[in-house]
Amino acid sequence: MVNSKMPMRCPAVILLMFLPAFAMQAENQPIQADTCVKVKKNTIFRRIGRVFTGVFRDFNKIDTNYIEPQHYNYTVMLQNTTTYEEYKINSKSGQSVTFAPRPTVKIGPYVGWRWVFLGYTVDISKFDHSENKKELDLSLYSSLIGIDLYYRKTGNDYRIRKADLGNGMDEKILKGIPFSGLSVKIKGFDLYYILNHRKFSYPAAFSQSTCQKRSCGSPMLGIGYMTHDISLDHKELERVITENLNNNPDYTGEDIKLDNGLMFNNVRYTSYSISGGYAYNWVFARNFLFSASLSVGLAYKKSDGDRIDKNNFFLRDFNFDDINIDGIGRFGLVWNNTKWYAGASTILHSYNYHKSQFSTNSMFGSLNIYVGMNFGKK
Repeated sequence: MVNSKMPMRCPAVILLMFLPAFAMQAENQPIQADTCVKVKKNTIFRRIGRVFTGVFRDFNKIDTNYIEPQHYNYTVMLQNTTTYEEYKINSKSGQSVTFAPRPTVKIGPYVGWRWVFLGYTVDISKFDHSENKKELDLSLYSSLIGIDLYYRKTGNDYRIRKADLGNGMDEKILKGIPFSGLSVKIKGFDLYYILNHRKFSYPAAFSQSTCQKRSCGSPMLGIGYMTHDISLDHKELERVITENLNNNPDYTGEDIKLDNGLMFNNVRYTSYSISGGYAYNWVFARNFLFSASLSVGLAYKKSDGDRIDKNNFFLRDFNFDDINIDGIGRFGLVWNNTKWYAGASTILHSYNYHKSQFSTNSMFGSLNIYVGMNFGKK
């Protein structure tokens, strides 16, 4: 009986002797496996990813001594928007005509969730507007960067605002005369970087998502892109001018002929710009803020009719005469106690284009008047 049990006990004893060794080996193996998993190559993609992660974290980093962060998740707002535009065409000889439609007035509700803001406006203007007119203005603001996106297609509801055609003609004679021979289409964007973004808040002035507690300013740097398409029926313009001058008893001068510089059918150009400017938020009373900023840009503008060699675009086709100065102004007045807010803001764009025979100066912008409420505390 004793001998029959020995073969079963010996393997058990041997197993118990080697069990600690197996346990130590089993314990060490996961550590080695984990070590292999954690060792990752520092590839260029990982380095780029870390850079972008750091940039995105900076988007909303603020100094709370200067800026009060948003305490709510949602907002509702009622906004009135008035848009305006003006185009001036100048010839080399000094003739010029300025066109402008009547302002467009819209009103509508908006709903926001954190930084996403959506709304719809209805045209309440009492006067008729062209059905072909289209407008899209979208502005996005964070602590670090901001972007303005715009698309505008005008209709045929322009009027002559000013005219200087020589021969002693009073510019008021043609003021307010309807003109349907002008069509303009603009699309583009402006992207800008706010250097002092931890203490200066653009959202406090233009999106009401934060509050500026102490006055502060910041330099800005930006880039922009735009395409501009201007179509002018110069025969219709000459007809309108001649007909209205002949029917106006206040005009006793000679017949007026348009200069060759104003006799074009279509101009289409693309603009690339770099800009610099300064913005300042003035906290002049508790919960009140006045903001003003101005950016001036150097824009290189090339028309589709100019010769372009893709292989030597900047060397052979670059011309200092194609560099113009553009400007963007932003102004805002806000009252905000973090729960309720009200105010007004405006953004104005000014663009210039010069050629040997003519030049154009255009300006468009929008004025927003709003009142709203935040709710749903974070």
